[in-house]
Amino acid sequence: MGVVNATPDSFSDGGRYLEPEAAIRHARTLLLEGADVIDVGGESTRPGAAPVEAPEELERVLPVVRALRDVPVSVDTRRPAVMRAVLAEGASMINDVQALAAPGAVEAVAAADCAVCLMHMKGEPRTMQRDPQYDDVVVEVRDFLAGRIAACEAAGIARGRIVADPGFGFGKTVDHNLTLLRRLPEIATLGVPVLAGWSRKSSLGTLTGRDPGERLAGSLAAALLSLLGGARILRVHDVKETRDVVRVWQAWSAA
Repeated sequence: MGVVNATPDSFSDGGRYLEPEAAIRHARTLLLEGADVIDVGGESTRPGAAPVEAPEELERVLPVVRALRDVPVSVDTRRPAVMRAVLAEGASMINDVQALAAPGAVEAVAAADCAVCLMHMKGEPRTMQRDPQYDDVVVEVRDFLAGRIAACEAAGIARGRIVADPGFGFGKTVDHNLTLLRRLPEIATLGVPVLAGWSRKSSLGTLTGRDPGERLAGSLAAALLSLLGGARILRVHDVKETRDVVRVWQAWSAA
């Protein structure tokens, strides 16, 4: 899953793809590099980010979704109004950091035939990194995701449409993230594909001392560890390099 941030303030590439033409060109490049899905976002959910209203979010993402009707497109949004609009324009997936918790979100997805990624986030982006606490981060994340999967199924969303994301970096310390990565097979027992999003995140910066643009090696290491732990979708900025990791992992797995 290749990331296209149509935002002015995303932590890694904010502003580079805010204009629709730039976002569309970048998406096409990621597809050529081997992305299977393009994940378009119109609101930054980095730690401390301020929310964006639905009209502005739609102004950023709708031109990109329309231009990419010929390929699988996921839209990273937590607003039902945005979900309904992008699904009407041909989006293939909704990627929601709030796991369809907003009123009307489950119904918006249930009314379509799209896939959905349910992510765990403790709190909300503006405050989520202010001393997050867990008794057992893996158990709590898994139980939350199991509950959201059950809620989706009860609303008529088939299990085969659902992906789970433990939410690395969303209301979690470095130790929480490493524990989740180490015990990722426990998340994989949910019975739906697991998505892992480590690319360029601040935990990698803490571990390596590198700025976001210098975290490729750390991102690739986390991608491989995620695959070994059972992840089946990798949400990344650096598609070409990550595709090489996947090829090596696939060859190793088949040997």
